[in-house]
Formats: sequence, C-alpha cells, structure tokens
Amino acid sequence: MKAAARWGSRLPPAVRDALLPALLLLNAATTRPPHELPVAVALTAALALPLLWRRRVPRTVFAAVAAAALVQWLAGVQLPADVALLVALYTVAATSGRRGTLVAGALVEAGALLACLRWATEGAFLTPFVAVTAMVVAAAVLGVNVRTTRAYLAALEERAARLEHEQEQQARLAVAEERTRITREMHDIVTHNLSVMVALTDAAVYAQHRSPDRATTAMLQISETGRQALTDMRRSLGVLRADEPDAQRHPLPGIAQLEALADQMCAAGLPTRLDVHGSRAHIPATAQLTVYRLVQEALTNTLKHTPAGTRATVRIHCSTAAVTVDVTDSGPRPPQPATAIAAPSGHGIPGMRERSAAYGGTLRAGPLPGGGWGVHTRLLLDSGEAAPA
Repeated sequence: MKAAARWGSRLPPAVRDALLPALLLLNAATTRPPHELPVAVALTAALALPLLWRRRVPRTVFAAVAAAALVQWLAGVQLPADVALLVALYTVAATSGRRGTLVAGALVEAGALLACLRWATEGAFLTPFVAVTAMVVAAAVLGVNVRTTRAYLAALEERAARLEHEQEQQARLAVAEERTRITREMHDIVTHNLSVMVALTDAAVYAQHRSPDRATTAMLQISETGRQALTDMRRSLGVLRADEPDAQRHPLPGIAQLEALADQMCAAGLPTRLDVHGSRAHIPATAQLTVYRLVQEALTNTLKHTPAGTRATVRIHCSTAAVTVDVTDSGPRPPQPATAIAAPSGHGIPGMRERSAAYGGTLRAGPLPGGGWGVHTRLLLDSGEAAPA
C-alpha cells in the first residue's frame, strides 16, 4: 500500500484523476450482461467522467455527479460508480467552506437514504444506512482536514515569508545604521586631525625663519597628529572585525583622553582649559566615546572658525544619571543668517545632534549672550545603554 501510494503521488494530477473513471468504466463494461451494458456504461460515464474536472470546478462537478446519481436512482440501476459521489463530496469539502461542505454532505446523505430505502433488503435497512452514512461522514471529514492542513501550511509559508522580509529589513536597517556610525566617526577623526595639522603647518611655515625650534616642534606635532589619525581610523574600522588586534591595543577614547585632546588643541593654537567634575568610573565606554567626540567636534569648529587669540573652555559634569557637556569659546564668529544656525550646511553639528539624541539629549549650539560660541548637551545614561555612539 505504501509503495502504491508513493507511486501514485508521482503521477500528474490529471492522470490520477483519470484512474478512477477508467476503472469504473472497465468494471461496468466487463461485469454487466449484454442487455444491461448500454445503460450501465452510460450511467457510469455520467457519474465518473465529471471527476476529470473536479479540481477546477468542484461544485459544478458535484452537481453533475449528483444529477447523474438521481437519474440512476430513478432508473433503478445499482452501480459501483456511486463511489464518485463520495469523491465529489471530498473535493467540495477540501476546496469549499463550511456552508458548501454541509450542503454537499446533506445532498449525499439524502441520496444515501433514498438508495437504502429502495435497495435495502426487507428488515435490513439500518445496517446499510449506517455504513453508507459513515462513508459520507468520512469523506466530508477527510476533505475538511485536507482543507485545514492546506490553510495551516499556507499560513506557515506566509509567516515564514513575512519573517524573512522583516529580517531583510532589519539587516538593511542595521547596515544603514552601521554606515552612518562609521561615516560619523570618520568625519570626526578626519576633520579634527586635518584641522589641527593645517593649523600646525601654518604655524611651522610662519616660524621656520624666525624660530626654527618652534617650527621643528610644530612639524613633529604634525607627524604625531597624522599617526594618531591613522590609529583612530584603524581602531574605528577594526571594531568591525573581532580578530582585529589593533582595536584591543588602542581602546576607544573617553573622558580620560580629553586632557590629551586639550593639549593637542593648545599646540595647534587654541588655548583650551578642561574642567571635569564627578567620577567617570560608572560611565559606559560608549557614552564616554560620545562625550569625547562631542568635545572634539566642538573644539575643531572653534579652531576652524575663530581668529588667533581665541580661548576655549570645556566643562564636563558626571553624575550617576547623566553627563553634562559644555564647550565655550571667546572668539567672534562670522555673521550667519538665522537658518544657518538652525540647519548648518556641514556635517559637524548635525552629527553632534545625532550623538546626543542617541542618549536622550538635546544639543544646543549657538552664539553666547556675552560673546563667543557655546555647545551644550546633557546625556542621559539610563536611556543610552543600548544606543550606538
């Protein structure tokens, strides 16, 4: 039986649907006496041949088979082809809803009742009627189970496709977020170090004849700044690979490195004072990196946009719930329209706003009432644990 089932499943649906009508016609042609043969073959053909189209139009096929069965009952001819009613009922139950299955089952059950009333032997009505009813119920239940299984499998396929689509969307979002993070890191690193190198180069050119020692010192600082920029770039890109040793040798910069940053800005011609209040031991490394990049970008903007003699002040206040960052300078800024302050054309201030927003902060950047420029933000540590810097 299993071998026959496997063999049958390999056949095309049209061939499988043609097997039963062919067998029923062969049975009618070989078992009926010659005088009953024309009527038997005609009724068998009317009952069995519509099954060839049962997958395309199941309700129409059921109606045709039921009509042929009614003609057979009126003609008083018993045929094995009545099994076509059960096949048609199964197909309707497998492809239609509950109402269609109930209507088709009621019609077949009515036909079974009429058949038993007409052809059951006297006193033996109940046994064949129960047997035929059991076959009707079995055909209907089998069809309903097949329909339910198909619907369940379709729902699983739809869910799997939806989950795959959502995973693809999440992957694309993660890639876009990572590209944004890398772009922001590269902007901060390149802009800051190039600005410092340009300032040091100008100082070296100015001092090369008057003070060769100062020019030499400036050139050495340029070299050190370039090497530091390369290290920062390798470190930022190295975190993308777990086997990158450079990322382990050079940890991400944080609040502790702000003093070195202030010294670097002083060497570049921007006297910078650093005030750090509170303990930084409890602040996550990503939050410290955000503080460092905010201060770095603010000082870089001051170095680029203010004249010589400008002084900068960095104030960091650390608490258990937040980190407050204030960067101010004393230099004038070129006049800008109001829209330039609210929506600058560069990437510096927008990048700073994004970093602050990742920790629930709102960054304020603009001219101070007493002169100069100020950048202020407050990073909330409890909302920024999972946010990328």
